[in-house]
Amino acid sequence: MTEATLPASPWAGSLRSAGRRVTKQRLAVLAAVERSPHSTADDVVSAVRAELADITVQSVYVVLADLTVSGLLRRIETPNSPARYETRVNDNHHHAVCTGCGRIEDVDCAVGHAPCLTPAWSPGSGQMTIQIADVVYQGVCNDCREASREESPELPELEKH
Repeated sequence: MTEATLPASPWAGSLRSAGRRVTKQRLAVLAAVERSPHSTADDVVSAVRAELADITVQSVYVVLADLTVSGLLRRIETPNSPARYETRVNDNHHHAVCTGCGRIEDVDCAVGHAPCLTPAWSPGSGQMTIQIADVVYQGVCNDCREASREESPELPELEKH
């Protein structure tokens, strides 16, 4: 299948702009990650195989790495989780991770004067210009909080005598 015979995709122009050939494998990986942001490589393999049954696991990993290097995918490394991928690459957003179920949500860029966002440099320390702050918030999502309440209902208050 040549590039001319590939189905139309909104990703074709992005691939060309990044200096990459438009291939069915790259298009399938981009579409899979776009449909399911924060996917692991294994999630992407399963989704791509629904479209391209004969693609190898190694091919998907190579495409994920190539698309990350070319700036079309962002690789997210969160605590206690395999790497995940997303197509939201042109902004400096952050992530919130549920410590119960592992769900990841996008968080728009944090603002303010939090210490983690404005580094305090020591004079002569070889300062640099900060371009990206990669912040991972950790907490418990509403679903896990509700499930926790259902499993451990609060004891009724004892009457005071």
